[in-house]
Amino acid sequence: MTGVPASAAGGSPGAQGARGSAATSDAAPDLSAAHGSDGVPDHGAGGSGSRDGERPVRGGKIAAAAVNQASVWNVANLLTMLRLVLVPGFVALMLAGGGYDPAWRSLAWAAFAIAMITDLFDGHLARTYDLVTDFGKIADPIADKAIMGAALICLSSLGDLPWWVTVVILGRELGITLLRFLVIRYGVIPASRGGKLKTLTQGVAVGMYVLALTGWLATLRFWVMAAAVVLTVATGLDYVRQAIVLRRQGIAERAAALEETQA
Repeated sequence: MTGVPASAAGGSPGAQGARGSAATSDAAPDLSAAHGSDGVPDHGAGGSGSRDGERPVRGGKIAAAAVNQASVWNVANLLTMLRLVLVPGFVALMLAGGGYDPAWRSLAWAAFAIAMITDLFDGHLARTYDLVTDFGKIADPIADKAIMGAALICLSSLGDLPWWVTVVILGRELGITLLRFLVIRYGVIPASRGGKLKTLTQGVAVGMYVLALTGWLATLRFWVMAAAVVLTVATGLDYVRQAIVLRRQGIAERAAALEETQA
């Protein structure tokens, strides 16, 4: 899961098996990650004490725990922490000078852009180099929603963006996250291409509103935000549909397994 050598964990097969299995995760954002595109973390953790077909090796769980502890400070998690730190900094820059100073708004846009870019990189790094942790699985979606929510609320508070837009976007994000938790017992809803496009469009639209744009660029950002709202609603309804199907399939499979066991 991290770059910790096998010798650090005693070099046992159990430690190697734990390290390998702990790297598995769903590449989707809102519980899978992607990183997500829908607020799903890109990091996951888990592992067994031994390989399949072999007896557990003593000390395997201890070795796995040591690997998990060390992996918390990997580069993917550090980028996630950076996004969390950027949230209060972004709000301060956004509201500085009364909230309408072009210079402060440009600095706020830079902080927002850095947060969006690191959102892409930490998920890619976590999947590519197996930098997966329980911390990342929890903190990643929180960081994503925190920076986007802060930007939307600031824009609406300043009168730059209608409150109903903020309510629709944040309501959808929180609702889908809750929905994923409710159906997690039946399976994971993967991030879709529509969800990833929604995230990209939201980021571009909000970034354009953070900047003090005028003229045709101000008109353009209106249409980009309109597209983001449409994608937000459409992908939200699609996730609801997937959740219903997943729940029905899960209930049917459990019923079939119960009947087979009783037979």
